[in-house]
Amino acid sequence: MMPAKPPTGKAAPKPEEGFKDIYVLFISLGIGVLFLLIGFLSYAGVIGFQFRAGENGTVANPEPLNIFLDWMVLAALVILGPYGIVRARKLSRISGIEKRLPDFLRDVAEAGRFGMTLPEAIIVASKGRYGPLTDEIKRMASQLEWGVPVTEALFLFRDRINTPLTRRVVSIIIKANEAGGNVADVLTMVSHDAKEAQLSEEQRRISMSTYLAVIYISFGVFLVTIYIMAATFLPEMITAGSQIAASAQASAGSAAVAISVQYIPVIFLAFFVAVIVHSIGDGIMAGVIDQGKIEIGMMHATFMLIAGWIFMRFLVPVLNV
Repeated sequence: MMPAKPPTGKAAPKPEEGFKDIYVLFISLGIGVLFLLIGFLSYAGVIGFQFRAGENGTVANPEPLNIFLDWMVLAALVILGPYGIVRARKLSRISGIEKRLPDFLRDVAEAGRFGMTLPEAIIVASKGRYGPLTDEIKRMASQLEWGVPVTEALFLFRDRINTPLTRRVVSIIIKANEAGGNVADVLTMVSHDAKEAQLSEEQRRISMSTYLAVIYISFGVFLVTIYIMAATFLPEMITAGSQIAASAQASAGSAAVAISVQYIPVIFLAFFVAVIVHSIGDGIMAGVIDQGKIEIGMMHATFMLIAGWIFMRFLVPVLNV
């Protein structure tokens, strides 16, 4: 009976790794452009679809610019959402792997202090549990047991994980092993430095979480302010304008102060545009503050844009003039 072939060579890419992020971005951009085209056709009156009936007084004559903004919001959601979520998941995976890498290096260093070679220390340390890193470490240990050179096994491990910290650590380990020095001391130093860097990053995120909360709270206050104005202040302005117009007609020839209430829907439209701008801008800023990544900001912008659009289109009262 022939023995099984040793597990050498590059690993087959996982399904989520084979589907590149750039493909998601290109597909999202294509769908977003399609939504913008539908928005232009709706604005021109070619398509009569509307998200909310009763705008601008009648169902048959909705405010066309509002409908165009609806499609623009959908286009922004399609462009920002999928790519932001895919990138956020990938960054979360990288963070989970790199978080456990110092523990693995520490265990390899401890095994090396008992006189084991680097391959033997890796095999012994592979018995531990390292979260999302466990399967790849066990695979590397299996390759070493089959006689694969430790340098090649480390290179394959680096290519499969393919994170910044993994690439840097593997390069240091290979150089130290080739130099013939005390690899255990090098591993201990690298593990300590990586752990310190992760603790510093965690402390930075904790300190910046206050600013992240301020961004979300200020956005919520902005939406509530718009609701109060649309529900109380602007309707009172419409009523006052109607009364002044009626009194002006009753007293013909007298100079009366007029209120141009026909511009109030334009004010509401300005609020709608402001919500869109704030959602995207504040969301991206939140991602940069949270993790220093625009991709994370795209995910925050998606959530804020969904909340702002639903709030403005379905919760804020319609202003009929």
